[in-house]
Amino acid sequence: MTAKVLKDVMERVETWPKEAQEELAEIALEIDAGLQGGVYHATPEELAGIDRGLKAAREGRFATDK
Repeated sequence: MTAKVLKDVMERVETWPKEAQEELAEIALEIDAGLQGGVYHATPEELAGIDRGLKAAREGRFATDK
């Protein structure tokens, strides 16, 4: 992918809804952290989901294949 293609896409991103822009930013930051050897920091929403899953596991509530 060329720099021009990326530049063109980024210009279009500015017209996207805020939620879509935020999602792209999160993905880009995750990729960048991996390339930089950095540590990924979960978002507050991800941390809340992890907490819900751990609580459900402690309570013996697990999803089934059914």
